Amino acid sequence: MALLICGALPFGSCFVEYYFIMSSLWMDQYYYVFGVLLVVWFILMIVTAEVATLLNYFSLCSEEYHWWWRSFLSGSSVGVYVYLYSWYYFLSLSSSPTDDYVGKSSNFATYLLYFGYMGLISFGLFLMGGYVGLLSCLEFNRKIFASVKVD
Repeated sequence: MALLICGALPFGSCFVEYYFIMSSLWMDQYYYVFGVLLVVWFILMIVTAEVATLLNYFSLCSEEYHWWWRSFLSGSSVGVYVYLYSWYYFLSLSSSPTDDYVGKSSNFATYLLYFGYMGLISFGLFLMGGYVGLLSCLEFNRKIFASVKVD
């Protein structure tokens, strides 16, 4: 349950920009604010690292020392939110009155193309967020355990 909550904060930091990226991919609109996208990407990585480190700290305080997979999954849970948002985006497009959207034909190939590409993008974010979460927790644990004095 905590892993799903850990993905909400990083996804909340980037979902507005994600809407514009989805519109440019699937509705033939131009995307030209790549500087803002770079800043949002940095914010996403920083928030992911902070949330994963915070969950790692709480698990270490409760004397749970199996933190490796938890730190990876807490960082990568943003990919699950991205995939769920792609479902919401597709359903909102299918109920819109405009004719310029990806789901205007009810072909199986259209659905396979859209959800296949969104699955690959979400999996890439899943792996990237997991790497950032694991790396930040590893550095955090190295710092705090390097300062422990054994008497």
